[in-house]
Amino acid sequence: MTSMNELQYIKFDSVDENEFISILNRQRIREHLIEHDFFDGNSIRDWIELKMSVDSTPGCKIRAIKFEGKLIGWCGIQLELERYEIAIVLDHAAWGKGKRVFADLMAWAKELGHKDIFINLLHSRRENRYLARMAINISHSEIHGSKFTTYQINLN
Repeated sequence: MTSMNELQYIKFDSVDENEFISILNRQRIREHLIEHDFFDGNSIRDWIELKMSVDSTPGCKIRAIKFEGKLIGWCGIQLELERYEIAIVLDHAAWGKGKRVFADLMAWAKELGHKDIFINLLHSRRENRYLARMAINISHSEIHGSKFTTYQINLN
């Protein structure tokens, strides 16, 4: 049994759609993501279905994150531009949990047999020194019309 002060990783279909809308439509979250319309009941269902489809793709794992029974974000390993990337989206109040989520994702990536993993940070964010020290390569990429700094991390 999981204690209330541990992070819980749960499948998307176990989360109320309105909880996702509440987090994903916040301005502080949106400024770090690819530009998109605000979510409503229909678009959030489509997005959840898309993420659940990604979760069923070999080499991928997508989970909602709860802490103390409350949704604080989502994370996962997803296939983007034929590379496996890590995605972490946390409510601003939960940013302190990011290192733990990152460590868990790195463990998942190893369990899934990945040799390298990529992290794409929106170009508007300053260089991440922690990721830069870990990276075997730093490049720039464009995904869905947005520019990113891409960190390639070797898992061996």
